[in-house]
Order: sequence, then C-alpha cells, then structure tokens
Amino acid sequence: MASKLDLYKIFCVVSKRKSFSQAAKELYMTQPAVSQAIMQLERELDTRLFNRTPKGVTLTDEGAILFEYANSAINLIDAGEEKLLEFKNLTAGELKIGVGDTISRHFLLPYLEAFHNHYPNIKFKMVNGTTTEICSLLKSGEVDIGVCNFPLEDSALELRPCIDIHDIFVCGEKFKYLLSKPISMEDLVKLPLIMLERKSNSRNYVEEYLISIGIKVSPEFELGSHDLLLEFAKINLGIACVTKEFSQEDLNKGQLWEVPVKEELPSRSIGVCYLKSVPLSPASTKFIKIIERQQV
Repeated sequence: MASKLDLYKIFCVVSKRKSFSQAAKELYMTQPAVSQAIMQLERELDTRLFNRTPKGVTLTDEGAILFEYANSAINLIDAGEEKLLEFKNLTAGELKIGVGDTISRHFLLPYLEAFHNHYPNIKFKMVNGTTTEICSLLKSGEVDIGVCNFPLEDSALELRPCIDIHDIFVCGEKFKYLLSKPISMEDLVKLPLIMLERKSNSRNYVEEYLISIGIKVSPEFELGSHDLLLEFAKINLGIACVTKEFSQEDLNKGQLWEVPVKEELPSRSIGVCYLKSVPLSPASTKFIKIIERQQV
C-alpha cells in the first residue's frame, strides 16, 4: 500500500496532467495503479477529488483546495531535498530567484555574472513576478530568494535591504519648460502622468506618499514595465514617474530630463528576502554575500 506522501505526489501529478494515463507515464506506473492510488486517497479523505470524463479528469472544488496545499507542500519537500545536494561544495544544484524584469536588467545582472564565474555548476532558475507574487513564490517553495522593491511588510520573511533608490519624474522635449523652476506636486499631477500599473509595489509606494500629503493621482497611462515608462516619456506622451538609478543612461544622453519638484519623494530600497522558517541553502547564502559585499 502506498504511503500518504506517495498518494499526494500521485494526486498532484494527475491534477497537473488532467489524465490518469499521462500521469502514469510521467510516474513510470501503470494506469490502474494510478487509479487505485487516487481511489485510496479519496476513501481516506472521504471526499471525491476528481470528476471523471471520457476526455480525462478535472478537479472537484474540494480537490482544487487540496491541490493548492498539497502542491506547495510537495514543492517545499523537493526544495529541501535539492538543498541537501548543494552541500557538496556547491558542485551541483540550482538557485531559484524570484525577481521582476526591471530589477533583473538594471540591478541583478552583474551579481549573476559574478556568482556564475565563482560557481559555474550551479544552475539559475529565474521566476518573474511582482513583489506580491514573489512573496507567494517564496512561501510555496518555488523560489529560494526574492529580489524586489522595499518597503515590504511580511512577518514570515527576512528582509535585507541592499541599495537605496529614488523615484523621480522625467519628461521629453515637449515638457522641457518645466525645468526652469521646481514645480509643486499639486501642479505636477494636473499634467498627463505616466505610471506603472497599480499591482506594482513601486507605484503603490509613490501613490501612498502622495495621498499622505493630500494629493490624489490619476495617471493618463498605466504601463507594465519601467522601460515602457521611459519610452512613452521620450515621445512626449506625458511625465513619467521612474526610478532614477534605472534611468540614468537616458538622462545622461539627454534623451530625458528630470523634472524638479518642490516635494521630493522619499527614497526606498531594493533588497533580498527569504523565508525565516527555512534555512538558506549554501548557494543562496553565497549569492547574497556577493550582493552585499559589492554594495559596501
């Protein structure tokens, strides 16, 4: 008789493949053995987990709830087994990092290069996501560490700020008349604004600050990436709220100009986060040390 853990592993594969036969191939089992395992689990839980159809299977409502927890647990167990392998002098293993596109491009690349030069046998798995999504990935065991925008409030996570960054407003040629003297935030928000989408931690940080000083913002454009903010500003579609450190190349080339404001936005930071309850793998520890050492 299969152990409870084996039953849950089979359950998760069937849930993903939506087919007993496809799951059997992946698990190197016979289809009857997979069917028996699922029936055993359903008997033990006294709950029907799948709807059987001629085309395959789909999760019941109860099955979908169970899958969410079981899949996270299996991922955490797999992550634990993988971490044991990494103790062999970092000669094998995988470093799974949750990070957004902008931070990858403008902040993380040199540290990835430095780590790879020191530990070429460690593979990278980069999982893209917003700060909120990265937190969920950490808790489900799908990534080892997250590199994201702070501030971040989550008691389950260890937070290690790495670099301060500054939010500024930039414009193209059409709005250069704004450069003559500092403009108030109250007047600035009356202009066509270009900002990130609301799901972005960066956007929320700026918006919450503006609300705290009594200013409500209603952007003309809401975009999904920092690079698009810069491109929209270059063609004079409005004033873009961007990260200064990630916009320096365009500012230095004179393709964009920083709009002076009377009320400067408070600085924030980019940092590394990971679960407090799960020990860092050797690869994760080394990678964080590389980042922190180069920030000194």
